[in-house]
Amino acid sequence: MAESWTLFSEDYMPVERESNVEKVVSLFKEGFSCSQAVCAVYAEHYGLNRETALRISGGFGGGIGRMGETCGALSGAIIIIGLKHSGVKADDKAARLKTYEVVREFLKRFRSRNNSILCRELISCDISTPEGFKRAMDEKIIATRCPQFVRDAAEILEGIVWGDGEII
Repeated sequence: MAESWTLFSEDYMPVERESNVEKVVSLFKEGFSCSQAVCAVYAEHYGLNRETALRISGGFGGGIGRMGETCGALSGAIIIIGLKHSGVKADDKAARLKTYEVVREFLKRFRSRNNSILCRELISCDISTPEGFKRAMDEKIIATRCPQFVRDAAEILEGIVWGDGEII
C-alpha cells in the first residue's frame, strides 16, 4: 500500500491522498455509484457540497445510465477536473483548452492502466442488456471488479489535479 502523505488543495485544506482514495472505494462499496463515489469525495475541495455532488454525478454510473459506455468513475473524475480547470466565461478559451488537456491526460493514464475506458470492456460484461446486467449481479462482477477501477480513477485524478510533476 502506498505511503500516506498530505497535500493541500487550492484553498489550503489539508488533503490526505491515501485517505481520499480509500474514501472513494468505501463510498462505492457502501452502494453509491462509481461516478458518485469519485465526485463526492473531491467536490468539497472545489466548493461543491457532497449532496449536490452526489446528485450531479448520479446519472453517470454504470457507464452513463448503466449503458456500459464511459466508466462512471471517469465521469465523476472529469466533473472534478472541470471544477478545477473550467472557466465560467464563454470566451475563456484558455480554460477550456486546459480542461480538455487535463481530461485527455487523465483518460490516457486510465486507459494505460486498464486497456479501456468503456465500462462494458472493463468488466467484460454488457450491463446495458437485461441478460448482461443479470450476469453482472449473479457473478458479482461489479462488486469484485469495479472497486479497482474506482481506485485507479481516484489515484490518477489526484496525481493530475494535485500534481505529480507532469500536468496540473
